[in-house]
Amino acid sequence: AVAEAEKKTTGEIVPVVATQSDTYDRAEDVFGLALGSLALVLVWFFFQEVRPYEGEWRPVLGVVELLASFLIAWILGVFLATRVPFIKRVFVGPWGFRSRVEAAAEEVFARTAARRTRAATGIVLYVSLLERVVSVRAEQAISEKVDPKEWTVICEGMTRSLREGRHREGFIDAIAMCGDLLARHFPAAPGDVNELTNELHLID
Repeated sequence: AVAEAEKKTTGEIVPVVATQSDTYDRAEDVFGLALGSLALVLVWFFFQEVRPYEGEWRPVLGVVELLASFLIAWILGVFLATRVPFIKRVFVGPWGFRSRVEAAAEEVFARTAARRTRAATGIVLYVSLLERVVSVRAEQAISEKVDPKEWTVICEGMTRSLREGRHREGFIDAIAMCGDLLARHFPAAPGDVNELTNELHLID
């Protein structure tokens, strides 16, 4: 798909797929804290009571038991948050996902495409699967001519494909659209050479 798209343009397309753009440790901790606090409240409500003991009234559950219930629930919450993407989506939120994906896309762009073409015509099409967020990063020559809204249309189209489970089709369509867009501003020229490899970069 990349080779076909680049036949029409001097632009260079670098497709990247990341499993996720961050570990989101804070979201895991927050969910663990919420689950631990809930467990503490439930244990206190259903199991805590005061009974007579050696002439005094004492609670059945002490600090050790209550702390243990909190820690067990916290560990369970962290474990679930690392295994269930939906939990991270709820506790991180769209804005948090978007900002982290954009930062990760910028890092990948710097490593794979930035300043690696003579005419500054390289772009990165970055897809992060956990977040279902797509981002495009382009070199200066492209950014000066292409309206950012045009990249947004491509990103939104691929995001819909990800949500519908059409990963392969969505990626191929997005690459083709990038090629068409680049061809309008940077059409193919005689003697043009392929400066960046036409490979899919995978980040796990």
